[in-house]
Amino acid sequence: MLGTIAAGAALLLAMTATAWSHERQGRIRHVVVIYQENHSFDNVFGRFCLRTGRCDGSRKGKLPGGAPISLRTSPDVVPDAGHTGTAQKRAINHGRMDGWTEINGCSEARNYGCLTQYSPRQIPNLTRLARHFALSDRTFYMDSVPTWGAHLELVTGTLDGFVSDRLPHPTSSTVAAGWGCDARTETEWRPSPGGPISLQPSCVPDYGLDPVRYPYGGAYRPTAVRHVPTLMDELSQAGLSWKLYTATAPGKNGYGLAICPTFAGCLYTSQHRHQVDHRDVLRDARRGALPNFSIVLPTWTNSQHNRDSMAVGDNWIGKVVEAIEESRDWSSTAILIAYDDCGCFYDHVPPPNGMGIRTPMVIVSPWVKPAYTDSRVTSIASIMAFAERTFDLPALTQRDAAAYSYRRAFDFNQVPLSPVPMTKTRIPRAERERLARRGRPPGRT
Repeated sequence: MLGTIAAGAALLLAMTATAWSHERQGRIRHVVVIYQENHSFDNVFGRFCLRTGRCDGSRKGKLPGGAPISLRTSPDVVPDAGHTGTAQKRAINHGRMDGWTEINGCSEARNYGCLTQYSPRQIPNLTRLARHFALSDRTFYMDSVPTWGAHLELVTGTLDGFVSDRLPHPTSSTVAAGWGCDARTETEWRPSPGGPISLQPSCVPDYGLDPVRYPYGGAYRPTAVRHVPTLMDELSQAGLSWKLYTATAPGKNGYGLAICPTFAGCLYTSQHRHQVDHRDVLRDARRGALPNFSIVLPTWTNSQHNRDSMAVGDNWIGKVVEAIEESRDWSSTAILIAYDDCGCFYDHVPPPNGMGIRTPMVIVSPWVKPAYTDSRVTSIASIMAFAERTFDLPALTQRDAAAYSYRRAFDFNQVPLSPVPMTKTRIPRAERERLARRGRPPGRT
């Protein structure tokens, strides 16, 4: 009897998802993911939520044992808080959300750098978009991982065995500024949960490559890592257009954030042509030539990463969104603005079991409900689910198959929403000069 009920529920879910994908296909033909760096929900929207009453935010943090502390206003240059997987789990502290002072850079002596947040006026573009369009206040990361793992699972729904507590580290064979197959870096990997950990090339191999040219599936040495398919594979097989707007070569600003190099099946095949300069998104939008699916990855300079300017990143977000709003593609586009991990800055909502800390998610489209807050619990796997259901693609993993895809945030029967003007925050000259002097080695954090 229970089996019959479960089968019926699964069939109903499949039928509903199919109907939703067909409805969405009629309106949404372009999905753009703007993927920024290192912020929790309360760090970005805690004050916005309290001022508007629209979402679940807090201005109070927790010290060990639960003692409250006010979250002070963050400086524009993002504090340098630790955000390894271990640090994130310490902060969560089994759901008590009071382990933040155990994070590097967040001690009392360091002025509790991770117990800070931004005011709406510091991030005017993101605030305007959240106020006018849709906001999710229950999007959690899939796992407690830093940047490299977060980018890996964004397009696969899995870490593929990589522990990804820390970033891939250089070896004596390292040749490129980055973290993927061409960098010859390594990171921790295990064959199964609880299995032994070993060091493996930070590369997802593809054994369909020419074995003479790529004897290890594209890794620089023998690897135990398994091949997994990507969202890019699905899009290509379905004949859909896609691009990764990012740094295009080792040494270029932001190459460590590029997704394609992590996958031999992207880096060493014709898929690599879809990895284009991040500024091309502005040109394509203005031409009305956006692909069906795209991920817009920042440079380090505009990434909003720790030790970089929040306002510079907000200006970048505004520039990309404005180009799309002014495009003939606007009427058929959905933009998802997300952050790859917590950074790791305070958030008061305990993650569901197995998930990472809550991160911001803003959904911009003429077809989202105005000033809507979607509070259904979900994860970053919803980005994959959104694309798959929009373009009628099969799920790659159980995670995206089960993920909620922000359906409640849309109304395809409404009068389409108008664009919202974006602005540009002036960065003080002294700060610009200080950031320029500090610099950043390409591909490192």
